[in-house]
Parts: sequence; C-alpha cells; structure tokens
Amino acid sequence: MRIDAHQHFWRYRPDTHGWISDEMAVLKRDFLPEDLEPLLRARGFDGCVAVQAAQSINETRFLLELAERHAFIKAVVGYVDLLSPDLDGQLELFCEHPRFRGVRHIAQDEPDERWLARPEVVRAVGALRAHGLSYDILVYARQLPAALELAGRLPDQPFVLDHLAKPEIRDGRLEPWRTQIRRLAEHANVACKVSGLVTEADWRRWTPADFRPYLEVALEAFGPRRLMIGSDWPVCLLAGDYDRVVGLAAGFVASLSADERTAILGANATRFYGITGETA
Repeated sequence: MRIDAHQHFWRYRPDTHGWISDEMAVLKRDFLPEDLEPLLRARGFDGCVAVQAAQSINETRFLLELAERHAFIKAVVGYVDLLSPDLDGQLELFCEHPRFRGVRHIAQDEPDERWLARPEVVRAVGALRAHGLSYDILVYARQLPAALELAGRLPDQPFVLDHLAKPEIRDGRLEPWRTQIRRLAEHANVACKVSGLVTEADWRRWTPADFRPYLEVALEAFGPRRLMIGSDWPVCLLAGDYDRVVGLAAGFVASLSADERTAILGANATRFYGITGETA
C-alpha cells in the first residue's frame, strides 16, 4: 500500500485550535475525510495516518470515530495525557480500537525544551511498548537533544520523528540540526517522516532546491528503510497545495530504486504502524 503517513482532520473551533493565527486564515475551517480522500486517490495513495492536532482526549475519540467510518484512515496517532495517573486506563480504552496505533504529544510547544527527557515523561512513554504503541516525536530542531535522550533511554520503544524536527529551512541553516539528526538516526528504534517541510521554508517563494540539503541528510542518516512520506495536510496548505507538497517528496525519491521508493511511499509506514489491508 501507498500511505500518506502524516495528516490531520479537525472541526475548526477557535478555542480548540488557538495555534491557528490570523496569518494562517486558510486553516480556519473544517478539514474532514471527504476533503482529503480525492486528494489521496489522485496521488495514488491507498490510505493515510491521521495524527492528533489538539491536546485533548476528545480529539482522539474524534479521530477514531472517523476511522470507523472511513476505511482509508488506516491508523490513528492520538493524544493521551502522558502525565495523568490514569494513563494506563486511557491506553487500555483506546487500544480497544484496532486502528489506534500510536501516541503524540505536542512537545514543541512545551516551555521546558527538555520536556521529553523529564523522568516522568520517559516513564510514561515507556508504558506505550506494553500496549504495542509507537510514539511520534514532535519537536523543533533546538529540542533534538531531549529527543536524543528519550530515544536512548527507551531502546525498545518504536519512535518516529515528525517533520525532520523542523529544521531552519527558511534561513538555510544546517547545523547543529544535521549533527543531531545523524546522532538520533544511530538509534535503530527511530524512524523519520519526510513531512511538514514546506511550512519551515518561505511559504510563498520556496523551490524544491531549498529542501534538498535536508532531505539528503535524512536519507543518508536513516536510509530508505526508516523514512516515510507524509503530506502534513491541511497544515501544508499554508505553503502549497496537496499535489505540489507530495510531489516535492516524491520527486526527491524518484532517483532511488523501485524497492526503496516502495518503502518510503508506504511500506515503511505500513510496517511501523502495523497497518493491515482490512476495510471498515
């Protein structure tokens, strides 16, 4: 299967989606499965991974309800309160749904840039393995040291780095991001999503050449067996339509072997998230 490994759905509410500023007005509306499905089909994707965009248990319920009604939503990466005393209860409840495959916390917004390395967070993420769940790491480049610590302390926990840790593409800066990405990739339990890059560039004037140095680092560090492609739709609409954004990553892998392209365009995500060919 070809899988878009990273996208979002929401029913827009200003109180729930306060991160959507006036500069992001294009995102101030509902984005639902019926909006995405034709875009997926046009690009030859068989399905997608829906990822949380709000820090709410209700968000996870919402995504799982969508997955029940739409067979092309192959997996859900939801939110749970990692620091709740009822964490196990939340995990057991959501794991009753077969498409609940991973957890994400919006660590990039935590005031403590070492939030992911805090002992209580490491313990909580360590609980996911017993439930067969992965963890999506969402950080800015400056927060990579904490992500490195987390991955090193939990060598048996599957992790995937979202958006290449949001390198400073707009400024053309590679270091220390490049060095830290290479160090993170040394942990065999960490995969990486080629996603969310266009919003780290100049939204209106980016060209494919802007991303090549960062994509080359990712390919060299993780190799074609630990990379997966994601659109970051609808957030990507800030800087380009679905076809253009997906085409950017697809164009980069075009020179790879057929097996390597198959891996990055779906086989890796299928394996990582335990996606099956089941229908709803």
